Amino acid sequence: MVRICRLHVAAVAAALGALLAGLVHGPVHAQDAYPSRSIVFMVPQATGGSQDTLSREIAQRLAEALKQAVVVENRAGANGIVGTEMVAKARPDGYTLLIGGTGTMAINQSLYSKLSYDPVKAFVPVAMFGYSTSVLVVHSSITAKTIGELIEQAKAKPGSFKYASAGVGSSPHLTAEVFREMAGVDILHVPYKGSTPGVVATAAGETDFMFTGITSALAQIRAGRLRPLSISGPRRSPALPDVPTASESGLPGFEADFWVGLFAPAGTPAPVIEKLNAEVNRIISSPALLEKFASSGIEATPTTPAGFDEIWKKDIERWRRTVQRAGVKAE
Repeated sequence: MVRICRLHVAAVAAALGALLAGLVHGPVHAQDAYPSRSIVFMVPQATGGSQDTLSREIAQRLAEALKQAVVVENRAGANGIVGTEMVAKARPDGYTLLIGGTGTMAINQSLYSKLSYDPVKAFVPVAMFGYSTSVLVVHSSITAKTIGELIEQAKAKPGSFKYASAGVGSSPHLTAEVFREMAGVDILHVPYKGSTPGVVATAAGETDFMFTGITSALAQIRAGRLRPLSISGPRRSPALPDVPTASESGLPGFEADFWVGLFAPAGTPAPVIEKLNAEVNRIISSPALLEKFASSGIEATPTTPAGFDEIWKKDIERWRRTVQRAGVKAE
């Protein structure tokens, strides 16, 4: 009887051991097989913008590397909140990812008192794509040739100059607010529903100037309807090499650049994050994509997830101070 019991216990122990081994090794095998189906890149902006264009370039190359489709889905609305919220509620399995920018991931939580999600708790950073800079463009009728001259004209006629933005609290809006504060000018804000409508309005003369992504403004610049005065970043852009920085052309110390990158819902397995990070870093470091980035005014920035996280958290605080000083609120 004792021998039978011992055999029974041994059998049970062996069965439990096999079960535990399956539990331990099963997810690892599943992660090793990632991805086994298509991946969605959620872009919380409309099609045609700089983030959308950039995301499609990376999605195409990532699909080739992973041997699975990477589908770009645009869900614009509420300053990026609609698409961002959808990913915040998605299953944390690496198949629904967010294309997040400074606006959606570092500014919105200061602008909106009631978000249905906390970005810091709802997401983990995967990989940074790069930094983009803005260009200050004016309607062709504006005689100013530099940012310094624009400041002089705005000071001579307080409240007469109108600037377009992509909406209240958008990156173009807050860049212009930093400009207003540093330059000491009285200017009027005219928000539009996205960067493209704002650029079109400025090119048509509805507003006088706008800070916007280089990609969004290039066609109108080349057509002569908009004239670039300065770059908002710390360095000139290869896309517009003859356009000086704001510091060079009349507003020393003025800098405003913005990043874009890939985020996943919190709880996404670490091996999945690491795999995506490695692939994205390899893609954005390729000569072909570096050239495309440069022509669009984007500086590729390969980072680790931890490095991206540090940049993200610092920018949350930096833009919180800007929003508070400007007294901007969006509901």
